[in-house]
Amino acid sequence: MAHIGNGTEYGLHCLLLLARPLAEPASSRDLAELQGISTSFLAKIFPKLERAGIVKASAGIRGGYQLARPAEQITVLDVVDAIEGPKPLFDCQQIRGGCTIFEGKPPAWMTRGVCGIHAVMLRAEKLMRDELARTTIRDLADGVASKAPPGFGVQIENWFADRVNVRSEARLAVVTGPRPRRKAGDE
Repeated sequence: MAHIGNGTEYGLHCLLLLARPLAEPASSRDLAELQGISTSFLAKIFPKLERAGIVKASAGIRGGYQLARPAEQITVLDVVDAIEGPKPLFDCQQIRGGCTIFEGKPPAWMTRGVCGIHAVMLRAEKLMRDELARTTIRDLADGVASKAPPGFGVQIENWFADRVNVRSEARLAVVTGPRPRRKAGDE
């Protein structure tokens, strides 16, 4: 099992799409559909990002999510902590104190100080967290943009704009009812 789950990956990919300002906020459904990921799973991730102050939500047919602060002020660590919650990389079980030879009473030398295994895991976690704190959503978005062909960003913007228009038209049809069909010869 991965320490950092796929929820974090989904969240980061969505934030990369939000790093480029869109004309309208993006719904979690649209973000999920664009990337071919689970809409129900993503709908559980965005409230966590909102509580952490990473995204802000707006309601309504044109509602959705936007970044709550500039992409260069949101670190990957912010996202990991928001989605995964505070959990250590390693949970030491103090196995060194359970050696059968000592019949449940390990000598002081065996349990003195931090366990060497725990110590290396603490150092590894610090290095990982430092790297995640150094990398921002802007850094990731710039990396993606450098690989994308010219015009890809505009394609994404147009896709989201079309989705908003489709929802607006569908809502209008529900409110006003279906439009009567014209017969041949009607003007």
